[in-house]
Amino acid sequence: MSQDFTSETALALDQQDELRAFRSRFLIPPLQGKESVYLCGNSLGLQPKTTAASIQQELDDWAKLGVEGHVHGRRPWLSYHEQFAAPLARLTGALPEEVVAMNGLTVNLHILMISFYRPTAQRYRIICEEKAFPSDSYALQSQALLHGLQPADVIHEIKPRVGQAHLEEEDILEAIRAEGDALALVMIGGVNYYTGQVFDMERITRETHAVGAIAGFDLAHAIGNIELNLHAWNVDFAAWCSYKYLNSGPGSVAGIYIHEKHASNPDTFRLAGWWGHDKASRFKMEPEFVPIPTAESWQMSNAPVLSMAALKASLDIFDEAGMDRLVAKSRKLTAYLHKLLEELQQMPLHQGLFSIITPKQRGCQLSLLFHRDGKKAFDYLFAHGVIADWREPDVIRIAPAPLYNSYTDAFQFAHILSQFNV
Repeated sequence: MSQDFTSETALALDQQDELRAFRSRFLIPPLQGKESVYLCGNSLGLQPKTTAASIQQELDDWAKLGVEGHVHGRRPWLSYHEQFAAPLARLTGALPEEVVAMNGLTVNLHILMISFYRPTAQRYRIICEEKAFPSDSYALQSQALLHGLQPADVIHEIKPRVGQAHLEEEDILEAIRAEGDALALVMIGGVNYYTGQVFDMERITRETHAVGAIAGFDLAHAIGNIELNLHAWNVDFAAWCSYKYLNSGPGSVAGIYIHEKHASNPDTFRLAGWWGHDKASRFKMEPEFVPIPTAESWQMSNAPVLSMAALKASLDIFDEAGMDRLVAKSRKLTAYLHKLLEELQQMPLHQGLFSIITPKQRGCQLSLLFHRDGKKAFDYLFAHGVIADWREPDVIRIAPAPLYNSYTDAFQFAHILSQFNV
């Protein structure tokens, strides 16, 4: 083994890490009586230590003020969602008026596709990636049915080439060109949940617009993980959840992005609700819907304050750490873990045990495809203090999140896996 495959090297790298102090800001679950090696932030991020106090503040205001908390709370509930525009814009490379925190991810995808998937007799096809997250596939299928179309006639799934797990981007671009005037929508995960592959959203959007179609992305595995520049890329719409890399808690509030050219246009169709109505006249309760000329007009209901309080605790940490520094650490940390796993693959005991199916275009996820004994390896890791993610039938996903994972976490994962022996 090389010198990299030592706890001393990992510790030295941790000591050089300018973001190492942020780890102490999170609650790390214990296993077997000690702190776990938690590598599951791509499924559920860890709880910031400030989350409880953030939620408690709103509970206290509710107890003391009742309905008056909407205007007299320390963070008034009437405008509560507005405080997320700036930090979410920083994370997505958007304008503040292009983003809003609301609902759940799949609900938001449906709401957005009702606005932006408007099929005609000629232009009705949808491009997505094979092995998209199942909820995305279900949403696309039901949107086709909503318009009286058959999913098999509408949805064009881009498949990996033979012998590969990830997609070649040229295959996506070629499919867009081939669909041409028949293409209505491209709806792809910005980061594929299964392989961890990052797609070139700028190129995909440019090619999509060139044939007259709409470009949208599911950013569940992208936001808080990779650098995003949605406005500059001219992306039409996007949606995300916040309980993965954004650490806002299970099932917490999601969010959307809509380019200003659509959001400011009152003729862009959106499902109407009173929280999307013009703020100056909202409480006049008039019958005609007047949309706010921003992404806020896609809101239908008032803010879920308690889950948003958890999101605020995490976004405050992101603002302090800075996405540029997090991305820089992520690249180094994931590359280090990748190198350790490559060394592990050369050990006689582990030759042919697994392949790394995540390409170089990645965030902080590595997916290991096991050719034998994958579930046994996963159970072994858990029994020895590692929390990772198992995906049927044969993949272990690991995500060294730069806010709270360390180089020592990466080493411990590789070291424990090196001891696995069926």
